[in-house]
Amino acid sequence: MAINNPYKAYQNNSVTTASPSELTLMLYNGCLKFIHIAKKAIEDQNIELKNTNIQKAQAIIQELMVTLNMDIELSQNMVALYDYMNRRLMEANIHNDAAILDEIDGLIVEFRDTWKQMIQLNRQQKHGIQGDQA
Repeated sequence: MAINNPYKAYQNNSVTTASPSELTLMLYNGCLKFIHIAKKAIEDQNIELKNTNIQKAQAIIQELMVTLNMDIELSQNMVALYDYMNRRLMEANIHNDAAILDEIDGLIVEFRDTWKQMIQLNRQQKHGIQGDQA
């Protein structure tokens, strides 16, 4: 069966061929997308759209939580931060609070950007690229 939508085919292929670290980056970006849609929905007083997208953002955060390796000490701190974000998203949903969405957006952007840097450093180390060589 052929896929009629080339964008959908590309999207499916990019997920199935992504490394675990790239999938995590995709999760962060997806969470940000859903937070932005929810914030706009609050502004437009579209409660159903807000609710749906906050729940999608929460599902991503829950997925990030369950994929943590709890044998690593840093994961203990990460699970606490993810739990905090999840609770704050719940509050934003209940109170239609765009300021809370801004707070969580900022945290997710920091996590995503740090994760992106980690991926780049890993690639540089893997391929023997030195930062001081030009």
